Amino acid sequence: MIHAVVLAAGASSRYGVTPPKQQDLLPTVLAALHKSTEVGGILVVLGAHPVETGERTVRCPDWERGPGASLRCGLAALPPDAEAAMVVLADGPGLDPRAVDRVAASWRTEGGEVVAATYGGIRLHPLLLSRAAWTLVPDEGARGLEARLVPCDDLTPPGDVDLRR
Repeated sequence: MIHAVVLAAGASSRYGVTPPKQQDLLPTVLAALHKSTEVGGILVVLGAHPVETGERTVRCPDWERGPGASLRCGLAALPPDAEAAMVVLADGPGLDPRAVDRVAASWRTEGGEVVAATYGGIRLHPLLLSRAAWTLVPDEGARGLEARLVPCDDLTPPGDVDLRR
């Protein structure tokens, strides 16, 4: 089973303080994950801000150490039946469920410990980590891991919102 890990632990200091961007953007990301046919569960990793969500959450006390620490908290909180984690960002409101499904299907058919979507040749999210890769996540996050790439050029990139517009 594939479980989604949504990283929503950051301070969102570049976005503004009230409300944190996670509160504004998370519902859209969660809706996209619910449309995926490949995700069997969703876990939201929180840290700097409490965020209301109808999903299971885990608070990462080490969130200030960076995205790798937050991701490791999320991975550690997944159930034993999780074969892989589909990692997405809470501040990626353009997440397309078809990209989630495409990355998951590619992993199922072609394998790989780390599989990531690309848009126009740029590696972004979603990113799938097989259970074998969970212990490899560095402090800078999964971006530091070599990945097998899955083209999603025909889909809209998920985005990464850092500034309130």
